Amino acid sequence: MVLTRLKAKSEGKLTKQICRVVLDHFDKQYSKELGDAWSAVRDTLTSPSCWQHAVLLNRFSDPFELEKDLHFKGYHTLFQGSLPYYPKSMKCYLSRIPHRMPSERHQIGSLKKYYLLNAASLLPVLALDLRDGEKVLDLCAAPGGKSVALLQCAYPGYLHCNEYDSLRLRWLRQTLESFIPESLENVIKVSELDGREMGDAQPEKFDKVLVDAPCSNDRSWLFSSDSQKAACRISQRRKLPALQIELLRVD
Repeated sequence: MVLTRLKAKSEGKLTKQICRVVLDHFDKQYSKELGDAWSAVRDTLTSPSCWQHAVLLNRFSDPFELEKDLHFKGYHTLFQGSLPYYPKSMKCYLSRIPHRMPSERHQIGSLKKYYLLNAASLLPVLALDLRDGEKVLDLCAAPGGKSVALLQCAYPGYLHCNEYDSLRLRWLRQTLESFIPESLENVIKVSELDGREMGDAQPEKFDKVLVDAPCSNDRSWLFSSDSQKAACRISQRRKLPALQIELLRVD
């Protein structure tokens, strides 16, 4: 089975070393903010095998065999009840037990069958209620998961994926190349612009805008292998609220 082979490759990836500098900072900050609730949050945050990872199938790669394996292994669809907007073209699964599928490797000319993301990440995508032919801007698009998810919902007339950080921009381009067929390349644009200036530069150009504002990304930095960079990140994260406000403001 496909999942059996993939599981074997993922065993080592769940064993991660916690960065003590970051964890000490979290203990100090979040014990004050969350009180008694911090203990349960801490247990989950420090246990990668307990994290909820959704498997978003790529409708452009014909993942029929993978979907059969997911059903066989007891995976269930993300939303089993009714939602105001949940397109049939979007297929997303979760495991009934703590389990994480390994990420597929990027291969030039080959589309990946699935994208791994936190299930909550799909909620803003669904709330956007994208329809065929609409013009949409993904303002802070890297690493590209929400852009991929948008294209599972509908065929936009134009999708503009923007990322200001040059390193994350390369990641975004690779993601799009891995999941999007060449037939859609003519309706997708990728840019490296300051999101705070795009509204003035391109007023009323888009029907809908998705803003996944830069966040602290606490979970990733907790397992950083570089303590000095992690300490620097802790200092930088204090500036994020001001940037988030600037990106989200509506004049």
